[in-house]
Amino acid sequence: MEVYILRHGIAEQVGPNGSDADRALTPKGRQKLRRVLRLVRAAGVRPSIVLTSPLLRAVQTAEVAAEIFAYQHELVQTPALLPTVSPKDVWQELRVRKNQQAPLLVGHEPSLSQIAAYLLGTPDLRIELKKAGLVRVDLEKFGPAPSGILKWVLAPKLASS
Repeated sequence: MEVYILRHGIAEQVGPNGSDADRALTPKGRQKLRRVLRLVRAAGVRPSIVLTSPLLRAVQTAEVAAEIFAYQHELVQTPALLPTVSPKDVWQELRVRKNQQAPLLVGHEPSLSQIAAYLLGTPDLRIELKKAGLVRVDLEKFGPAPSGILKWVLAPKLASS
């Protein structure tokens, strides 16, 4: 399984009603996100399922990803990708979907870095995942604890044109 971990794009500082959950992507955030996603699409990335946090900025990020990848299925919103998530909850989500070839997880920091480290079997590893940044971790076994292989980390700056 190729697991793609995508941090949401740049979002408003405050949502329209002052709620963190309602923060939308900015035009600049969408632009940077599109550059990153076009680059990885050109490299052959094709998500088999898109799992997203239910917070607006993550859902909007997942929608942009679905558009860029021509993803034809429904986005799956899951509380396992909320900012306060436990990496173990995400591992359970992946284990249930172990038939998926290439899940794309869309969420927030610091939980996404913690999820990547956990999937690599190194929970103390620190990874800096910028907004619109993407990580690929490959998993071969679905036992009680993961032991993945880090394939790459893409910083949005590398996708600048």
